[in-house]
Amino acid sequence: MQKSSILVTGGAGYIGSHLVHDLTELGYKVTVLDNLSTGFLENIPAGVELIEADLKSPDLKDILRGREFDTLFHFASKKAAGESMEIPEVYMLENITGALNLFSLLKDLKIRKVIFSSTAAVYGAPESIPVAESAPKNPINYYGFTKLSLEQNLSWLSQIRGIHVAVLRYFNAAGYDVKGRVTKREVGTANLLPVVLETLAGIRSKLMVFGDDYNTPDGSCIRDYIHPSDLSSAHILAMDYLEKNRVNLTLNLGTGKGYSVFEVIKAAADISGLPLNYEVTSRREGDPAALIADASEANHLLGWTPRHSDIETIISTMLPLYISS
Repeated sequence: MQKSSILVTGGAGYIGSHLVHDLTELGYKVTVLDNLSTGFLENIPAGVELIEADLKSPDLKDILRGREFDTLFHFASKKAAGESMEIPEVYMLENITGALNLFSLLKDLKIRKVIFSSTAAVYGAPESIPVAESAPKNPINYYGFTKLSLEQNLSWLSQIRGIHVAVLRYFNAAGYDVKGRVTKREVGTANLLPVVLETLAGIRSKLMVFGDDYNTPDGSCIRDYIHPSDLSSAHILAMDYLEKNRVNLTLNLGTGKGYSVFEVIKAAADISGLPLNYEVTSRREGDPAALIADASEANHLLGWTPRHSDIETIISTMLPLYISS
């Protein structure tokens, strides 16, 4: 049976590149669309075509004219919650305008399945922990709003165009490819674990801890961390599920276990054997106290279980990309 043709936006980036490697190893024909603003050519496997283009481009229809794909994995977006509250206009253009420009071409591209990279930020400050997919959607940062608005657009397109959609709400992605195939690390990210590793490596002089007065055991924010190798496996299982069942999916992807900022700091220092300089400062707007996934639906429907998302594996797979041996 011939493998389907797949388009991956943001496939040179952090999570997208993990999926592209896995799809390629499974024999799929993969095309990457990326503007390389945060992605790297080195993260794309040999033999995979790169279309270097921006989703916001008014010429996107012409760039993709004549192409057909069975499945779209949409990763390309900006993702810093705090930054989205400072420069929402940029997130509006990058996340919403760019995505809608692409989604307007789904019919032309003959795409039948869309797997969308969403986020736990759609839940805002959840009323209860762990967070199930049915929890109220009430983003408290603009980044979360951009993702929720695209979920809603895809729901309408599914009804009108008959495409099948899997919305995958990540909790906190961290770590690097367990097989070592992704060799270029993210730069300029505001996520905790990359900032921790940059501090260990001396790229930053210190780590800023945004608040130690939350209603959590040690006063710092708690997050559920999920390894991109586990995210990739969930995406492939979701694609297969859409193909077999022809229904839509909305799933949380997390471990159901949370680590506080101070627990992450301690683990990183212990595993690396290096001192970690940090300073506690005031809370950052748009940060909920705790976000932990109820991912039981992903396990039930997809048979998916995270295998690489313990904090030791996450940090150990990050260290070689930040600190030379």
